[in-house]
Amino acid sequence: MIDEHDALADADVVMRRNDHGLHIADDEVTGVSSQGQTPEAALANLAAAVESYAEATEDATGDDWL
Repeated sequence: MIDEHDALADADVVMRRNDHGLHIADDEVTGVSSQGQTPEAALANLAAAVESYAEATEDATGDDWL
C-alpha cells in the first residue's frame, strides 16, 4: 500500500487503531500522523499530510542574500 504513495517513499509508517475504530497512520520519520476509516484511507491521508509537511519545511525561501 505504501508503494502507491510517493510521499511515503522514505517513511517509516506505523499503523494502529484507536478506541473509536479509526485507523491511525504515523510517520516515525517526520512525526506526522493522520487517520481514516480504513487503513488505505489513513495511508492516503498520511501521504497528503507528509507532502504538505515537506513543502512547509522545505528550505527554499529565496533569502540567500541575508
